[in-house]
Amino acid sequence: MSHAITRGLAMAIATAPLLIACGGGKSDNPGTINAPQCSGASCGVQGPPTSNAGTTALCPATADIVKSTFLGGAGSGEVVQVNIDATAMTYTLKWIKSPIPLTNADVTITREGTTITGAVIHPPTGALPTAEQIRCAFILGKGTGTAAANGTTYTTPDFVNNPNPPTILVGQGVAGGGIPGADVEYDGLTIIPGVIENVGAVPARHFDFYPFLGFASTTTDLSKLAGTYNGLLYHLVPSGSYAATATNTVETFDASGNCTGSNTPNAAFTPSPSGCLSTGTAWTVNSAGYFDSQNAPQIGAQLKLPPLNQPSGISAQAHMILGQINGATVPLVIRTGSVNLGTPPLHLDAKVDDESGIAMLAAATPLASGGFDGGYVGADSNFKSTAALIQGGAGTFINPSTSAAEDHFALSYGLSSPGLVGVQHPNGTGLAIASGGLYAIEIQTTVNGGVAPTSQLNSSTASSAPYFGIGAQISK
Repeated sequence: MSHAITRGLAMAIATAPLLIACGGGKSDNPGTINAPQCSGASCGVQGPPTSNAGTTALCPATADIVKSTFLGGAGSGEVVQVNIDATAMTYTLKWIKSPIPLTNADVTITREGTTITGAVIHPPTGALPTAEQIRCAFILGKGTGTAAANGTTYTTPDFVNNPNPPTILVGQGVAGGGIPGADVEYDGLTIIPGVIENVGAVPARHFDFYPFLGFASTTTDLSKLAGTYNGLLYHLVPSGSYAATATNTVETFDASGNCTGSNTPNAAFTPSPSGCLSTGTAWTVNSAGYFDSQNAPQIGAQLKLPPLNQPSGISAQAHMILGQINGATVPLVIRTGSVNLGTPPLHLDAKVDDESGIAMLAAATPLASGGFDGGYVGADSNFKSTAALIQGGAGTFINPSTSAAEDHFALSYGLSSPGLVGVQHPNGTGLAIASGGLYAIEIQTTVNGGVAPTSQLNSSTASSAPYFGIGAQISK
């Protein structure tokens, strides 16, 4: 592998965990960016860089960026709209769907419906390789709004003393990076004091930000979804100490959005009656421009509730955003966990289905060796930035700070579902898919040293396997 290629990839990496993306796969678009470690005066409001942005624009003209509102999803199970005004240097963010609690006192009061506004700054000069990359990158400062759930003021952290702030890179049709995170903790229900306590407890965990991918162009035309897809899913169960599960699905949609799955039965999963893992009931369009499905299938181990010590059943929703990128329809599916604490004092009617996560689907079209060769930038479930170089049957993860190869894997083509690529890591196996210049990968083992220390707060929340990542192609 060429050191020059490796170093070039590393220079374009972002710090956002799990999500990606700048240009939706065009080789002249970089990946998400490395958020600066700013504090104090170094985080003062900055305008666009004065140096020449270059002959190739990586994002719309500064005055035009505000014209796009990006609709997408986050690995937290949230559906989000983001708009950035690069002239006024402000942003507006709305959580359309969210399972993330506002406080640790009540997990049913979430960020859903809340809109915040705040200031953005560009990374400081020199933080990225080119002035054009800096022009297209925006660090989100303190956002403030009224929480829809309870009318209180909701505020996210400011630039100052925030070493790992949420950052979004705007590209041509795609925006990726991080949205404001949260501190998540819940002591659980007390049903019988001293006897049945801490039911559904969620260990304390801090998230600097949640990974986000959004599209400037989406569609509600279900006929564009028609076809067979390979999907990779990654879900967390907070009430299970954030236990992570990743798996694949093969699903066929008709022109009305009805789903039929051809998945191998697995006792750990609870698919829809049609066998699908992404879809519960039929997809229905909503006023926000995406689709909802009730009773979203589960792939993780569920909380068991007393007194019968059984899961309470499926109550969460799935949401599908049909992104339009590089001539391809790329479905992004967000599972939003649901919690209903039931009726006190015994809470026998409680419903806890807090499994949340993200999935990418790619059209099941034949993909031969070399079919998605190139350099990809993105980030992953380790809450680390990363790059990947795909060359035929070989893949390499690259450390963005050292430009050194971190981990290696092999690729095998010609699996039973067209377009599904096998992944062989020294310690486990996995799968990869690609569509529209985006790729996703899951490996059933620890990769690249595991979860970053800032997200690995204690042994109960230190899940580093399976591994999941998504990236955008920046070079052939």
